[in-house]
Amino acid sequence: MAKSLPPFGPEGDRPFSNRRTRAFGTLPIRTVIPNALTVLALCAGLTAIRFALEGRFEASVVAIIVASVFDALDGRVARFLKGTSRFGAELDSLTDFVNFGVAPVIVLYLWSLSAIGGIGWIAVLGYAVCCALRLARFNVALEDPDKPAWSANYFVGVPAPAGALLVMLPLYLDFIGFSALRALPLLVAVLCFFVAFLMVSRVPTFSGKRMSLRIDREMVLPILVLVGMVAAVVMNYPWHAFTAIALGYLAVLPVSILRHRYHKMRSASVAEEVIGDDLPID
Repeated sequence: MAKSLPPFGPEGDRPFSNRRTRAFGTLPIRTVIPNALTVLALCAGLTAIRFALEGRFEASVVAIIVASVFDALDGRVARFLKGTSRFGAELDSLTDFVNFGVAPVIVLYLWSLSAIGGIGWIAVLGYAVCCALRLARFNVALEDPDKPAWSANYFVGVPAPAGALLVMLPLYLDFIGFSALRALPLLVAVLCFFVAFLMVSRVPTFSGKRMSLRIDREMVLPILVLVGMVAAVVMNYPWHAFTAIALGYLAVLPVSILRHRYHKMRSASVAEEVIGDDLPID
């Protein structure tokens, strides 16, 4: 009598009841919390577009500001909880594009740019594309092993959240009372192109991610009082405060350029001294 053929399958003749099933891995909750903040930021950015479609432009700007707060928190929370991951980095980058590359200019288009038709839409596309390129360049720069340590204190070009802060300047002024800006869509389009250029440029800007400054004990209370006063101004006069922040950011750009140039020259001089010390003496 011929032997029966062995059962077909990678497990051979073992019965199904004895086969080991693949157990799904578990993740610590600390890796989920930062991603949850990123998702909340994405929801805020998309809600800003909905508010703009309904004509609630002030609520739209507030939603984008809330998204920027979540964006500032998710990375710091991930590093604090040691919950950083490649998945979180990719999700954060995509969320930044929606919140700061798409939502602000869609709000501006519905608010004013639609009055000039195709030119206004070109401004929207130009800003969004430049923001996407800015984020892609940032992600690639993270993998550069040859960057000097001091370069972590600077961004290359204006970051996406700061770009959103700057491009919404006409909205802040409109909320204050300068309603004539809404009737000047060409000026708003020029601002969009200008901020788009700043994002893809090589202009160094302060990052603020590696602040290692130490302060005297006597300065703690004055700094806390200053923080409280700034918070009070933002709570009572938010659009005046954001106008001042946007203009102040533009005013600080020359300082960051000069500071970056100083660090670059100093790094080059140190490298030359090291090379000179390594040369053989005749």
